Amino acid sequence: MRAPLSWLREYVDLPAGTTGREVAAKLIAAGLEVETVERVGADLTGPLVVGRVVEIEELTEFKKPIRYCAVDVGSAGAESGEPQRVICGARNFVVGDLVVVALPGAVLPGDFAISSRKTYGRVSEGMICSAAELGTADDHSGIIVLPPGHEPGEDAIDLLGLRDEILDISVTPDRGYCLSLRGLARETAIAYDLPLRDPALLDVPVPNEDGHPVRVEDRAGCGRFTARVVTGVRPDAITPVWLRRRLEKAGMRSVSLPVDITNYVMLELGTPLHAYDRARLEGGIGVRRAEAGEELVTLDGVKRALHPEDLLITDARGPIGLAGVMGGEETEVLTPERDPETDEWRGTTEIVVEAAHFDPVAIARTVRRHGLVTEASKRWERGVDPEATAAAAQRAVDLLVGLAGATADPGVTHIGVVGVPRTIRIPADHPDRVAGVAYGRETVARGLQRVGCDVYGTDELTVSVPSWRPDLTDPNDLAEEVIRLEGYENLPSTLPRPPAGRGLTPRQRLHRRVGRALAGAGFVEAPCYPFLGTAALDALGLEPDDPRRRTVTLANPLSDEEPHLRTTLLPGLLAALRRNEGRGNHDTALFETGLVFRPTGEESTAPRLPVDRRPDAEGIAELDAALPRQPRRVAAVLAGRRDPAGWWGPGRPTDWADAVETARLVAREAGADVEIVADRHAPWHPGRCAAVRVTVDGGTLTAGHAGELHPRVIGAMGLPDRTCAVELDLDLLQRASAGPVRAPGVPGFPPATRDVALVVDASVPAARVEEALREGAGDLLESLRLFDVYTGEQVGEGRKSLAWALRFRAPDRTLTAEETTAAHEAAVAAAAERTGAVVRGA
Repeated sequence: MRAPLSWLREYVDLPAGTTGREVAAKLIAAGLEVETVERVGADLTGPLVVGRVVEIEELTEFKKPIRYCAVDVGSAGAESGEPQRVICGARNFVVGDLVVVALPGAVLPGDFAISSRKTYGRVSEGMICSAAELGTADDHSGIIVLPPGHEPGEDAIDLLGLRDEILDISVTPDRGYCLSLRGLARETAIAYDLPLRDPALLDVPVPNEDGHPVRVEDRAGCGRFTARVVTGVRPDAITPVWLRRRLEKAGMRSVSLPVDITNYVMLELGTPLHAYDRARLEGGIGVRRAEAGEELVTLDGVKRALHPEDLLITDARGPIGLAGVMGGEETEVLTPERDPETDEWRGTTEIVVEAAHFDPVAIARTVRRHGLVTEASKRWERGVDPEATAAAAQRAVDLLVGLAGATADPGVTHIGVVGVPRTIRIPADHPDRVAGVAYGRETVARGLQRVGCDVYGTDELTVSVPSWRPDLTDPNDLAEEVIRLEGYENLPSTLPRPPAGRGLTPRQRLHRRVGRALAGAGFVEAPCYPFLGTAALDALGLEPDDPRRRTVTLANPLSDEEPHLRTTLLPGLLAALRRNEGRGNHDTALFETGLVFRPTGEESTAPRLPVDRRPDAEGIAELDAALPRQPRRVAAVLAGRRDPAGWWGPGRPTDWADAVETARLVAREAGADVEIVADRHAPWHPGRCAAVRVTVDGGTLTAGHAGELHPRVIGAMGLPDRTCAVELDLDLLQRASAGPVRAPGVPGFPPATRDVALVVDASVPAARVEEALREGAGDLLESLRLFDVYTGEQVGEGRKSLAWALRFRAPDRTLTAEETTAAHEAAVAAAAERTGAVVRGA
């Protein structure tokens, strides 16, 4: 909603010198969202005056038509009183028309300085201005022709309101009343603690039987309907400058005087109106739902097939408008035009003004069905003051009488009854308990009265809500009003106190530990959208029967390209990696922890739970049974160099081993022992993929995979070469945990180290050798580390050498050489027995 400050001042006596930014700050403090404050005309200086064209000389010797005009600018011109001579290429004016003239010395928007200069063989003493040149519109087609009633030499800057400040306010759905100058002026008056001149306080005649016939068949969809008739409308009446400029500043274009008046009243009071050409109506006006097969050509020229739930405005022929959205072509007010033969103006001379109140839900559904969003529908969806219909109609009639020379018909049609104000009972200290601030009864009552409520009572208040605030429905809404008026900035910042004995769950603690560990290892957390499309699963190279292709499809997705809930974290992370690569971040390590959604196909239909009470345990259990399985997972992706280059060397590129080590890091944080074995699993490279296995309840389960991605996947997704990834099931790792991770104690005795190189068949996994060494060494083994893998002629074809560093330590003594040697030999013997290992060089 664009609100010119000059228009706001008409309803609120703001202090002299108050700027738009100061008003914006007050409105923001009151809870409104002011996006910008635009200063129009700040770069405009005069002289800019009204001029009357007294002579036009057509210059025909040039490629395009040029006119040399004599313009009377009154006292603003030359001392001799002679008209100013101006070159102009526009042809939409004639002798006698009033135009806007920029005289030498003026500076127009864009730092365009006006001077006297010779052009087209003549001296031009200024410029006749178009709306685009003055920055009021984008129309370059012709210059501004002013209506009669102005004198040459009159200051055009003030006349056109060229200097102003415009507040652009983003109105949230619960503040529909702020889609009007009336509503914004009310908020401004409250913010400055000033009285409001309510433009809706008009003398409205009582309904009678002489008004235009109206029949409302659907009272649920249309609770109020006011119809007024004006006759004798002058077709040649044009929109005055002040009204047209207010529409332009508010972001609307001028169409014709009757249409401009309905738009002006909508902006002023917040009640959308519609004007019908009375001569084009057949019979009375009706309000009903659409019938099967009905169609309507709306004002935008589109023929629309109507839905049975559409609320319509009709006459004796059928539909003539989509209620609250857009009128129909058959009854629109005609654009005035002059008869070229008789020179008489033709157009609409009798108008029926409609001011009604429609159901917001019905309007919102019609808008979405037809994809037709209008200024009127935006207001109906957010709620319009039902008590303002008669005042809005009266305001439009008054403007038509005053500006178009019309006569108000004495007949007044009004259907509907006066609404009973909604009342809410609220303890006087309820806002205090919500905000944690002691406001007191007087402050609460005064705040609610400032927003238009009537307040009665002492300890318990009975609050009568004004008709323009449909969003105030319960005590918490009233508490919010008090809090925002007293200032959100005055609320104390206090941390909530959790009940004793409660804290993070084990699952939450694991989630945080893993995140901290990965961040410490150089990874950056990148939360991604939990949605994916079939194209992402295809790019990962998943087989048709892969469980990850069984997805939950959203009924109303944000994007048609990503309509499914994710079954893996990798697509989002890989897309983030690709974006970073495209922006020059070549050495990237990203991670995410979050839920994936794995339907089993055995989910039941979700029950409809009651909304008037808390569901029972059985209902909640049925709801849980309808949900897909949602394990928490962690994933990480790596590309580029893992160790940066520097004076110490060229750095080291990322490889599959870094992904495997990342998996080990996560497992250590979970306190789970894992087994790393070779595997084939999309989207990883079949020769560089490891399965991470854990033991749970005596059985071995796969917790995830790590390694280098398949080259086809890298190519399909546009990723850097040799991109690596890891994805693990955190819930499964937690189940495999031996319990809380315990901090190691500080050893009191020195360690004893031994190295051993074992030669085994190339097909034997290093993990099997490690397991045998651990079991053979016994309790004295403190750590075991693989530090070298060798293949070559020295160990023979089809063989490999694995070099291990073993560290032994006893908790209560210093180990003797004999104890260390015995443990070392036992470890080697176990490896030889289980894997066929032979000590290298033996």
